[in-house]
Amino acid sequence: MSYVKLSNNQIDKIGNSIVYLYEKIGELSKTKALKLIYILDELSIKKSGIPFFNLKYKVWKFGPVSEEIFIDFSSETTLLKNFIERTSKEGITLIKPIVGFNDDEFSDNDIDLLDFVIEEFGNKTAKDLVYYTHRRNSPWHNTAIENSVLELLENEEINNTDLLIDMSSLINHDERKKAIYTDYIEAN
Repeated sequence: MSYVKLSNNQIDKIGNSIVYLYEKIGELSKTKALKLIYILDELSIKKSGIPFFNLKYKVWKFGPVSEEIFIDFSSETTLLKNFIERTSKEGITLIKPIVGFNDDEFSDNDIDLLDFVIEEFGNKTAKDLVYYTHRRNSPWHNTAIENSVLELLENEEINNTDLLIDMSSLINHDERKKAIYTDYIEAN
């Protein structure tokens, strides 16, 4: 397992994003929260070339998943301990804020993207969001096919992989956004 160290700014932005999503949507299951985090990164890269959180996502059965956030949502919360607590309802892990939203880490564009994601995906179930992130030609789908693990995941022969999703594939067709993305990744 490769562990990626997240910066304090990343942790603050993730934590406050979860608080914002919860305040606007209501109940957030672990899976739904993980999917919305990924969708924010995906849509931000598509829109501007700049990641929302700049997390690394792996190809898992219910992926794409940021392993660090998954672990934090699944066992003792450490990274996001100042922002959330985990509860359980009918065997489902729920993510609940313990603080109010703080917009220090957010630009107007960030808030607009959060609101767009809430509008487009907030009323979807976790299962709907898994289906969306696994759609044909999505980065998850393409990475799973390129590495011959799609069938293994779909048939539940394996649950996860260490395969990283190449988020730049979202903007391969746009040289300007690709340059912005590359510059951002190299600087961070």
